[in-house]
Amino acid sequence: MSSQARFAWYMYDWASSAFTTTVITVFLGPYLTSIAQTEATTIGALSVFGIPIAPQSLFPYAVSISVFLQLLLLPIIGYAADGPLGKKFVIMLCTVIGALATIGMYWIEPGNAMLGAVLFILANGAYGSSIVAYNAMLNDIADIGSRDQVSARGFAIGYAGGGLLLLMNLGLYLLKDSLGISGGHAVRISLASAGIWWGIFTFVPFMRVPHSKPKNSSEGILISISGLKDILHQPRIVLFLIAFLLFNDGIQTVISMAAQFGSEELKLPLETLQVSILLVQIIAIFGALIFGKLANSSSALHMLMLSLILWMCIIIYAYAFLPPGSSIHFYVLSGVIALVLGGSQSMARSIYSKIIPIGSESRYFGIYELTDRGSSWLGPLLFGISLQISGSYRSALLALIIFFLLGIVFLGAFAKKSRV
Repeated sequence: MSSQARFAWYMYDWASSAFTTTVITVFLGPYLTSIAQTEATTIGALSVFGIPIAPQSLFPYAVSISVFLQLLLLPIIGYAADGPLGKKFVIMLCTVIGALATIGMYWIEPGNAMLGAVLFILANGAYGSSIVAYNAMLNDIADIGSRDQVSARGFAIGYAGGGLLLLMNLGLYLLKDSLGISGGHAVRISLASAGIWWGIFTFVPFMRVPHSKPKNSSEGILISISGLKDILHQPRIVLFLIAFLLFNDGIQTVISMAAQFGSEELKLPLETLQVSILLVQIIAIFGALIFGKLANSSSALHMLMLSLILWMCIIIYAYAFLPPGSSIHFYVLSGVIALVLGGSQSMARSIYSKIIPIGSESRYFGIYELTDRGSSWLGPLLFGISLQISGSYRSALLALIIFFLLGIVFLGAFAKKSRV
């Protein structure tokens, strides 16, 4: 593809990362929980189709439902992107749905918490679906020799885009009094800004990218079936994908629930949560570089297992020792999470790239993405159920440690069959 296509690919990470940082990680969880609490009945629960739901569990359940729906959609999205529709069309269609749903969050006010949940399910489903086509597009814009560099540059640009909009929204929230707007209004503006950012920075560059001719309409399905059959006959790849499914689910849940945990359990102001996410955006890049350098003297597998042990230490510290109301402790913990986050993600991708067959990278990484997106509803579901049963955010967070323990177990089994 042309340089215009590569630029558009970079800009999609810049555009869509604003949704993950501003909406998922910082603003929506605490805000949706607060308005859900105002709607709770006298017994302290929301009623959804006659089913009582604790208001603090609404956002985790919405995350779980949105990702579960992605599990059903991803095979269809992958087929459509490779076949009749093409990657560009799928990315732009998902952007329309996701950006409009995110802009619609401006109208989430006390009394319509369920609207917020539905809009989030739509937006997050569209985002996850678009990433399938986005990642697959990497093979079209970069040859094997430059793919690592192009992929890393996209990762860095995404962190920069998400961090820049979040910084602007942090400034808006800090200046809300002088601007004469309430905290809730500032949050709703910030949510809508992520949708506008997502739409503009996707459509402007992608409109200049020529539509590529789709492949044979049956090829996407045939590749998926063939890839799954091949993997089932390769035990070490199966073991690694199971391990990735488990520990990645734990990682994604910790990240998506961090703001709600800080707001509800630690009683931290929104400004603290925003600054902590900015720290994560910056430090995660250095985490990936540090773990990559350490892997040269050890191994990527050893560093990945070390990162999972550190994840468990983070959870235990947050459960037992993290004091409420302390912004400094939360900043330090966020910095540690960022280092481990960048390391665990980069090491996992590096290991997988070494064990898949040469010449079949595209279809194998497509299944890798399916494992990534398709499993991430289990953690929020466990978090939400634990929170509803125990009423404790710390207990709900501690329950996630099972994902990291099982991940280490399967990585150990993988290590016996492979040297990476």
